[in-house]
Amino acid sequence: MPNIYLTIALVPLLGAIVAGLFGNQIGRSGAHWVTTIGVALSFLLSLVVFNHIVIDGAEPYNGTVYTWLISDGIHMEVGFLIDQLTAMMIVVVTFVSLMVHIYTIGYMRDDPGYQRFFSYISLFTFSMLMLVMANNFMQLFFGWEAVGLVSYLLIGFWYKKETAIYANLKAFLVNRVGDFGFLLGIAAILLYFNSLDYMDVFKAAPSLTNLTMEIIPGSEWSVMSVICILLFIGAMGKSAQVPLHVWLPDSMEGPTPISALIHAATMVTAGIFMVARMSPLYELSETALSVILVIGAITALFMGILGIIQNDIKRVVAYSTLSQLGYMTVALGASAYAAGIFHLMTHAFFKALLFLAAGSVIIALHHEQDIRKMGGLKKYLPITYWCMLIGSLALIGFPGFSGFFSKDAIIEAAQHSELPGAGFAYACVLLGVFITAFYSFRMFFLVFHGEERIDHHARAHLHESPLVVTLPLIGLAIPSVLAGAFYIGPMLFGNFFGNAIVVQDAHNVLAEIGADFTGWGGFVLHGLSGPAVWLAAAGVFAAWFLYLKRPELPARIQGACGWLYKLLDRKYYCDDFNDFFFAGGARGIGRLFWRIGDVKLIDGLLVNGTARSIGWLSGVIRQVQTGYLYHYAFVMIIGLLLMLSWILFSE
Repeated sequence: MPNIYLTIALVPLLGAIVAGLFGNQIGRSGAHWVTTIGVALSFLLSLVVFNHIVIDGAEPYNGTVYTWLISDGIHMEVGFLIDQLTAMMIVVVTFVSLMVHIYTIGYMRDDPGYQRFFSYISLFTFSMLMLVMANNFMQLFFGWEAVGLVSYLLIGFWYKKETAIYANLKAFLVNRVGDFGFLLGIAAILLYFNSLDYMDVFKAAPSLTNLTMEIIPGSEWSVMSVICILLFIGAMGKSAQVPLHVWLPDSMEGPTPISALIHAATMVTAGIFMVARMSPLYELSETALSVILVIGAITALFMGILGIIQNDIKRVVAYSTLSQLGYMTVALGASAYAAGIFHLMTHAFFKALLFLAAGSVIIALHHEQDIRKMGGLKKYLPITYWCMLIGSLALIGFPGFSGFFSKDAIIEAAQHSELPGAGFAYACVLLGVFITAFYSFRMFFLVFHGEERIDHHARAHLHESPLVVTLPLIGLAIPSVLAGAFYIGPMLFGNFFGNAIVVQDAHNVLAEIGADFTGWGGFVLHGLSGPAVWLAAAGVFAAWFLYLKRPELPARIQGACGWLYKLLDRKYYCDDFNDFFFAGGARGIGRLFWRIGDVKLIDGLLVNGTARSIGWLSGVIRQVQTGYLYHYAFVMIIGLLLMLSWILFSE
């Protein structure tokens, strides 16, 4: 089996190398074949691993593949931990990546950077696989930084476009902030545990529960809380939690396939996966769990609200990702790690579906992305229509669809949690249901229903996307409908994850919810009696009423609430604050160093100061050279007297 694990990770890397270095030799078709076949092989082998570990119940594998360095007993290794959590993650990552690879063949067919794009997305898949399969913090950090690097390359893929360059730089810098905290967390683990191996750290963690440190003299901090919060800061960057969320909407500047890959199965889920993997540590710090709970709740609600006013079809889906990541984070904070991972899985399917469906619309309209310039597309794009409808229903948590089971479980978990901040989190995720349904179906109705607002040139060439685009949509639509019902029992209330996820009895909210679980049908009936489903229905009705029945009302509401619209349009002024305080502050400090260091010290004192000193000294010496003989005789006499004085007095 170790050879299979190695093959799963390395085949996408091989495809990326071939497409990237030999793209001109193998051509466009060669690039997509070598990368797509590589990811397909990884997916098939992932299914073999899933069957072996999860279905057959084999023992998890934890082993070293390569030892890079041993220093003072610290092992720097490449190793794999293949348990139930890893098996599920590699299936999701490779399946979504495979769908994106196939879809890209149609979407990017006319792009001059075709081979380069396939190289990047295959490299992205390799990076994420190395991250989720790691059994130690060094390899975790490698995968963590690798997905960050490749996301930088992909967001700025169209490097001649200024907005794309700004977006990838923004993503890179914001993630460096999170990664600084993450690296400090890993350093603290190395300091206190003297190991980077997961199992060594997890075994030793309970003995450090009461250990404290002094970050500020005279103030004691729990070591475990500090480590967990530092690691979560890294997750805040990768999984775009407030206030490190600002990079994710701008990542839409990359091509649509990479938007789907980043938002669905790879980079943004890395933080969620990491916290779930570190559950043995987080269970020892209620402080860290409360922080996670509150941050996730704020993200879930307030980022969803921003989706209401977006008019770019991809940005609506992007803000939906931000909100849904908030839901996953709330689940982690409530110690419902399985619910968070369950929503990660279902979200990967329906969010990739939504992005790729949005891309199908964009292709059909010759890269028009403004939903105000669409409408009535149902009859032109029937397959895209039904796939977008399935994705939207899964997103809002329509009963029976995959998103319903995972999202409802998170809402229930927040309600049952007794941690500080749980009441606030429950209110946020519940209100977020209405918001999600409203902005999702606002987009859906404006794109596919109502009057046609399409440019006449686009209408003349309007038709359904080719099979290479629609086939991945259908492939993603199936698990978007079925995955929730199939896996809610084993994942949330069974022993699906085994020992991969650890929850203390005092925090086990899923056990309380599972006491009344009678199967997926019973869960649907229970959901129908709760407020979430009816809030979602209210959101859909409000979107229908405002954008189909009375389309003149939104403009009136916007005019009456201009201040609120401006607040949302400026994204709560987060970007303005960052531009003023951080970017402006950095520029201000740079100018200060330039004026003092460059102009005054280096140029003024060292360079020009030296020149002026030499000029002054030469001017003084020049005065000595008068050309008069009696001046020279006088100087010689004075010099002779001084020498005689020195000789006499020295004796």
